[in-house]
Amino acid sequence: MTTERHIKLGRQTALISFVLGTIIFGLYFLTSSFDLLRLGVGFISLTALINIGILILILVKAYKDKENRKKLLKTCGVMLVNIPVMLLYCWVTVILLNTMRITFINSTQTTLTNINISGCGGGHIDKLESGESETVWVEITGDCSINIDYLSKGQRKEEGVTGYVTSTMGKKMKHNIGGKNVEQF
Repeated sequence: MTTERHIKLGRQTALISFVLGTIIFGLYFLTSSFDLLRLGVGFISLTALINIGILILILVKAYKDKENRKKLLKTCGVMLVNIPVMLLYCWVTVILLNTMRITFINSTQTTLTNINISGCGGGHIDKLESGESETVWVEITGDCSINIDYLSKGQRKEEGVTGYVTSTMGKKMKHNIGGKNVEQF
């Protein structure tokens, strides 16, 4: 195989690994799908093996080809840039696994105020007009449930959001305040 083919193979491998990894991570961020999480772990394992094999191939070629060594080593550097990107994606994924991203939707006909989110890391929304929504990231601090209380026409009301969550159960969900909700957990 020629030096140019080694360089092209290394760059294409780096680009394909980056693009596919970013797509999987982006879809997981948007959906919190456990299937995408499993796919991501499998993807990291498979691409690590492929990238290491190609990296070794290019390093052997660089050792033998003194004339093009600098170009080949630069290609190795391009391939290695994916490592910090992968570590960043893994770090953000761990944060997402320990966070409930709840979109609260005011499904009542009135303005709701002083919406307190209790349980886990908690949170607060000052005001939601009828039909309006706001997403709150609630940190999962251990075994807990998430509830809300709010003011509607001057009356304090309470309702449950999730019955039970624990570490690594983070996901994205919607909660209709004062409306019908599907039991999440």
